[in-house]
Formats: sequence, structure tokens, C-alpha cells
Amino acid sequence: MDKLNLAIVGATGMVGRTFLTVLEEMNLPLGNLVLLASERSAGQKVLFQGNEIKVEELTEGSFDRERFQYALFSAGGSISGIYAPVATRNGITVIDNSSQWRMHEEVPLVIPEINRKAIGEHLLISNPNCSTIQSVLPLKVIHDLYQVERVAYTTYQAVSGSGQKGVEDLLGTREGKAPSFYPKIISDNCLPQIDVFLEDGYTKEEQKMIEETRKILDNEKMKVTATCVRVPVLNGHSVAMNVTCKREIDYEELARALASAEGILYYETDYPTARDAAGQDQVLVGRLRKDESLHNSLHLWCVADNVRKGAASNAVQILKSIWEERR
Repeated sequence: MDKLNLAIVGATGMVGRTFLTVLEEMNLPLGNLVLLASERSAGQKVLFQGNEIKVEELTEGSFDRERFQYALFSAGGSISGIYAPVATRNGITVIDNSSQWRMHEEVPLVIPEINRKAIGEHLLISNPNCSTIQSVLPLKVIHDLYQVERVAYTTYQAVSGSGQKGVEDLLGTREGKAPSFYPKIISDNCLPQIDVFLEDGYTKEEQKMIEETRKILDNEKMKVTATCVRVPVLNGHSVAMNVTCKREIDYEELARALASAEGILYYETDYPTARDAAGQDQVLVGRLRKDESLHNSLHLWCVADNVRKGAASNAVQILKSIWEERR
């Protein structure tokens, strides 16, 4: 098959539209492109490669393998829970951006630079959490060299990680309006809560980072903890990482490894910010330094465009890997 026939589920959302941008940039050999969304969004027209494509209503009858063989999902966990199995039963390969399938043992959780081989012949592949993607990329470099025993994440996550409602809440509260989405005012404020609280006091977002890190690195015994904070930034997540290793760390060797790693842009003397990451697919890493308070421990700072590498671009990279392997 010379052309990649593709559907996008959630085509009118923030990530769905970014799928289209990334697909244009990567110049994949697209054939039929089907855009699917809710009944409310059906009928809208979306411009892609100079052509207008009409958005269709998502139904169980949408998944016709004669029309497309691959589907990118970004419509939330409940939608993925219903429709991803329908698609795979019809022989369609699904790459899902929601958290619905990530921790299912039989579903690979993939960052192509790290574990693209895990895709195999699976028809359902999960895209990791946005903050997990950008954090595990440098963590894998450290782990390969010095065997990570423990990592503590502190995240500073942009409102676009919540989708359009998060963006609207920031813009509205900047104008003095009451919050309509977040539990407290996000303007000029930091909220140490992303998603709901669990019984142990962690949030669901923190649990995702903990569990997904272990799964991607295939190390259930790794000690992982996280505090996830929503900050009044429109786009771009930042993560401070504190890492403890089994082996002694050679910082010059580690800096060289980070600088040459696929998907990473390493800042040796300066440091990156969320603004620097906007519009690109690399994870920007800096502020590498020794933690003097713990043996074989270091601090690291990383930033990424959460809508691109944290969601759409990683999914399209998975799609590209599958297409190149299976065609």
C-alpha cells in the first residue's frame, strides 16, 4: 500500500488540529484522510494541505477499513474506551492519546526514541502522558549509563494541557472573571493539583507519571514520586527532576550523552524555558548539576511543547514508525 489512509478522532480539538499541523510538516504519504468528531462539531470544514475536509460525526459505523487503516485518537478516555475496540476489531491500528489504555498490560506505551520496538504487531498503542514523555526521554539516557534507582518529579504544567477549557479559564481569570474550570483562580497563581485527588493524597496526574515511567522503562521496582503543579502559562510544560543512581555519575560523560541523544536538545551553559520549546518537537534539557545532599544524585531541568511532543507529535511519530515497519 503506497498511501497511508488515516482517520483523526477528535479532529476539531486542540490536539486534533495539531495532528494536522504535524502531519503536514512530516509530509507522510497520506491518501484518504477522514476527520471524526462529536455531533456538535460534525459539518465543520477543516483546511488541510490547501483542501477543505468536512468533519464527520463519530459513530460505531465510522470505522470502515476500506476507508482507512490507521486512526489517531484524541477525544478523551471515555470516547477511546468505546470506540478504540470497535476500530481494532475492524483491523484498524489505533494510536490513542488518552489515559484510557496506558496501563493495560497488553497495550504498549510508546515514546519512539525509547521503545518503538514495543509496538510490534499491536493494533492499539497508547501515547504517554505529556509530562511523562518529556521527562522519560532524558531519564532513559541517565538510566542506560548509571541505572536510575529513584526519581522525584516536580512539574510546572501549562493550561493547554487541560485543553481549550484550561486556556479559556486562564484568559478569563486574567480579566477578573471567576474560574469556570479549575478549582481555584489560575491567573497569577500556581495550583498544586492536576486532575482529581486519590485516597493516598496524590493526584491522578502524579499517579500517571509514576506508573507510566515504570512501564516505559520496564522497571516496576524503580522508586518514582511526583508533585504536579498547574501554572499560568499558556503552552509548554517544565519539569524539575531529582535523580538518584546506582552507579557513580560522570557529569562530562552524561552531558555528552544528552547532547547526542535522539529527541533532546541539551543546553550546556544556558537553560531552556517553555517559550524556547514552543512549536518544536525536541525536549530541551539543562541545569544538569550534582545534588550534594544525596549520594550519586543529580538535578535536571527539562521543557517541551506539551501539545506537540507531549501529545500530537509523539503520536504521529508512532504512526510513522508503524507505517515504515508494516508497509
